[in-house]
Amino acid sequence: MSGSNRGHLTALSLIMLRALLPSGFESCPAGTLTIVLACVVATGCASRSVSGPIIGSDVAPPVWPAIPRVEGPLAIRVQYPSPNSLIAARDSTFLLGSVNHGGATLSVNGAPVAVQPNGAFLAWVAMPPRAQARFELVATVPGGATERMVLPIRLPVPRQTVDASRPPYLDTASITPRAGVAFRPTEPIRVSARLAAGARAEFSSVACPGALVPSASGVPLLPAEGGESAARDVAAGALRCGGRLTVFGPGDTVPVVRLVAAVADGDSLGLVRVGVASADTDAVVIAKPIPGGTYKWFILPGTVLQATGRSGDALRVALESGLDVWVDADATTALPSGTVAPRRTVGNARVVPAAGHVDLVLPMSARPAYRVEVEGRTLRLTLHGTTGNTDIIWFQRADSLVRDVQWTNDANGRAVYSVQLERDVFGWLVFWRGDALVLRLRRPPVVDGANPLRGLKIAVDPGHPPAGSTGPTGLYEGVATLAIGERVQRLLAARGAVPIMLRTSSAPVPLGDRPVMARRADAVAFVSIHLNAKPDGVNPSLDNGSGTYYFQPLSAGLARAIQARLLVRLGLNDEGTWFDNLAVVRGAWMPSVLVEGAYVIVPEQEAALRTPEFQEAYALAIVEGLEAWFRTLAPGGTRP
Repeated sequence: MSGSNRGHLTALSLIMLRALLPSGFESCPAGTLTIVLACVVATGCASRSVSGPIIGSDVAPPVWPAIPRVEGPLAIRVQYPSPNSLIAARDSTFLLGSVNHGGATLSVNGAPVAVQPNGAFLAWVAMPPRAQARFELVATVPGGATERMVLPIRLPVPRQTVDASRPPYLDTASITPRAGVAFRPTEPIRVSARLAAGARAEFSSVACPGALVPSASGVPLLPAEGGESAARDVAAGALRCGGRLTVFGPGDTVPVVRLVAAVADGDSLGLVRVGVASADTDAVVIAKPIPGGTYKWFILPGTVLQATGRSGDALRVALESGLDVWVDADATTALPSGTVAPRRTVGNARVVPAAGHVDLVLPMSARPAYRVEVEGRTLRLTLHGTTGNTDIIWFQRADSLVRDVQWTNDANGRAVYSVQLERDVFGWLVFWRGDALVLRLRRPPVVDGANPLRGLKIAVDPGHPPAGSTGPTGLYEGVATLAIGERVQRLLAARGAVPIMLRTSSAPVPLGDRPVMARRADAVAFVSIHLNAKPDGVNPSLDNGSGTYYFQPLSAGLARAIQARLLVRLGLNDEGTWFDNLAVVRGAWMPSVLVEGAYVIVPEQEAALRTPEFQEAYALAIVEGLEAWFRTLAPGGTRP
């Protein structure tokens, strides 16, 4: 999984499971625990009608080997949480680990916890009170030994109440804005603070010579949503030299005064160069809609933009009039005062076919910020802060991929180039070369409908290390994903494909390197193999299964194809396909997906993951999904 160790499935005996199942499952061999059965419990079928994945007629419902019996020396080992971990949960959370004896009984803070035959446990327990921030585990073998463990934890610091009985009447740590802020003088900035019940606050500007915005005096702050704080939006220019909050307690005539941080003029920040210009076609700088927000734009290093604001370590830059984004301030270099902003104009373009791709070459004087949008057979390239002046588009020779290219200048200073293709977009890449922006469009591979993977390079990415989850008996995610990845490699080779293994040992491979390795190997698909988990305070016994993730629209079909085969081959609950902004699937040169086939933190699924049968089924699901999707690219194939 891309996160840390989270979640569990409450263990039940086979007899209890059968009591929850509909008729027709009674014939399962005694002592055999199937993932299908565990799925029924996980979806809460004891209290509502049974529903689950539809098993295809080509594959029988999966049955996995029974969890092996372990009767070793009694030993409590907690895999999660680790001692003194901060547990951000409200009322309940989970612990997972092993007692090394399948016949032992276990309790956590006095509550009984089921133990699997291999000694694994996954406890869903109430959070302890703050004065008793620990879990006490007691394991006993009937007629034998008893072992105790005390696991200390940390709880989030409770929000301090603001005491109205004595000054100050406000939470001084809650005052905004804070230091290191720069905004345009006329744009609004929020002045706020948490106040004691019944208190009121007024804002006044600190006198500032030469201020462009009139000062404010005695402006009342208004109650904010939820009633815990008061706020007021004022012009940033009124805070050029800072401000004061004057807070009055209930019935009090002696106010408390606190200073508000000064706000610098964002208009005076000047031009910055984002990143360092290089010939690396994989290098980008991430831009976000808000400081610390999600990844949205990918800026070519060396792009010059106007800085318009700052908030702490985040710098705001303008892509065009009316469109500001945030980048890490450390990823920018301020240009000398008086530097003239680049004027970007696109000249006459050319379409250059090559064996595996077609380039749209757009000559211009400086790198622009850009955005690519794909819909079926149309790709739109938006160039921010750019004027199109393309009189001629030279198609150097007739080509089977690109049908036409049109362009227009839109509002707010952007040029939009629309590329019409003869087939759905398969992959694309944007990079800077010399004095031109290049949009490279990838040709889809030639696919044999009878053997759709023959000759295709497929990147296989066994997820982790670094990071990764660990199961109750110590099965590390990276160990299991490598074993599954090696089976995928073998199955692909048997079908005539060329598997490209991105990790072949226990050595860590940096997250950002993996999609770059796949692109440089010219793979036509990228599959990252993972195992899932849940966060603190979530009970995965009610929510677990198989899920598949993608980011680019061109990857959605592959994600759905693999997800369909996971449900057939593994028989787990359908967690669906997800659009998710994950590092390894952001690339657009090939369809890329991340697969979370099972939960390593669930005892039954961890036990299954140790078996060759389950590993092979997981690998088959991936390969059959690849086959199904690439078959749609063969002559006469239909894209889903």
